[in-house]
Amino acid sequence: MVKSPLSFKDSRTRLVLASMVLSTLLTAAVLLLVYITANRTIEGETRSVVSAELTGLADEYERLGLVGLMVAIERRLPTASERDALYLLADRSGKTLAGNLKRWPDGIAAGSGWVDLELRRTETDQLVPISAASILLPGGERLLVGRDALARQQFDRVLFHSVALALGAALALSILTGWLLTRLVFSRLKDIADTAETIVSGDLSQRMPQRGTGDEFDQMAGTLNNMLDRIEELVSNLRTTSNSIAHDLRSPLSRLKQRVVALAEPGKSDLDREVDIARATAEIDHVLRVLGQLTEISRAEAGLGREQFEPVDLERLVNDAVELYEPVAADKDVRLEVTGRAAPIMGHRPLLSQALSNLLENAMRYAPEGTAISIELREDGPFALLSVRDRGPGVPAEMLSQLQLPFVTLDPARSDRNSGLGLALVAAITRMHGGGFSAQNADPGLKAVLKLAQKP
Repeated sequence: MVKSPLSFKDSRTRLVLASMVLSTLLTAAVLLLVYITANRTIEGETRSVVSAELTGLADEYERLGLVGLMVAIERRLPTASERDALYLLADRSGKTLAGNLKRWPDGIAAGSGWVDLELRRTETDQLVPISAASILLPGGERLLVGRDALARQQFDRVLFHSVALALGAALALSILTGWLLTRLVFSRLKDIADTAETIVSGDLSQRMPQRGTGDEFDQMAGTLNNMLDRIEELVSNLRTTSNSIAHDLRSPLSRLKQRVVALAEPGKSDLDREVDIARATAEIDHVLRVLGQLTEISRAEAGLGREQFEPVDLERLVNDAVELYEPVAADKDVRLEVTGRAAPIMGHRPLLSQALSNLLENAMRYAPEGTAISIELREDGPFALLSVRDRGPGVPAEMLSQLQLPFVTLDPARSDRNSGLGLALVAAITRMHGGGFSAQNADPGLKAVLKLAQKP
């Protein structure tokens, strides 16, 4: 398969780009928040310190006067460079009286609030950026206290470069993460797509690969495999049914043709014609019965009739069936015994009755005289189990798994009464009810079990 070039129409490219953009935006937002918070914290601390010093120096002025304030400023100057502290005391005309700044800044009125400007330091005669606040003293003097902003500007640059570097690393990491994510996702999807192509080509034995991780992809593959198992089973049943239909209907249709042809033979008596008509009618009835049973099986397999589900009391269902079949069983000298209990389920009452009837008819066909047919109800977790057991000869072990297949019968010469579709219909009805059908030899006899979900 030739890979298409990089394109925005490619889902892999879009997924990588989406991962990159979202990760970058999130990282940028976090780093911008850190940058703004750090700057505001530093600025807030600086303003707090400057305001405290202004207040302290103003107190010195009130207590000791102008000379005392000048002494207090001079006392702070030896350590001012270490603290990036800047002081300026000027008289009414702006002449410097004390401090480490040369002159009062032009255009700045005392008490005008927090300002950012550039002034020259006395010790270095360098123009430096400062952040400062000022007050007007009662005697008309002006006092300015600030901090050298050069270190803060350098910190801002370092912080900005660090943020940019972190953003670049986040961008590279998001690209790598997006690539790894798409590689993981699309490799699993490719496995599923390749297997699906093989199945489409006709190989229904293929199954979706599972890696044993138990993740969502394995769960999806397991669900698809269950679906494929069911599809393969249905296709196999369809092939078997198609072949069996061709085999089982050929004989009655051939006989029907013979009867119709015989009707046209000259010299036949009315009695012979009536016999031929009766036999032809019997063959037509047989074909219609087979087709009707096949239709019921198909409807049950397709789940048609689920909208007619209602609460079904299994105990009452069994009792009604026993009441119906007791006269037939008595004629055969067979007893019907009912044991166990089960809670009501949601189901299709007529179809469940049909399934139970099929099991009872099958059991009475093989039950010896003087024996009993046991009907048992019990619960198994979320399922209700309904079993029917006869005391007949049982079934060869190799035939047990084939009993629910269409047109499978133990009678080598299929009669009009037994076309091998009864248990196939039973199995289809149980699957429609979220369960299944099983049969096992009970020594003596055969035990057929219907497993029905209480809430399918």
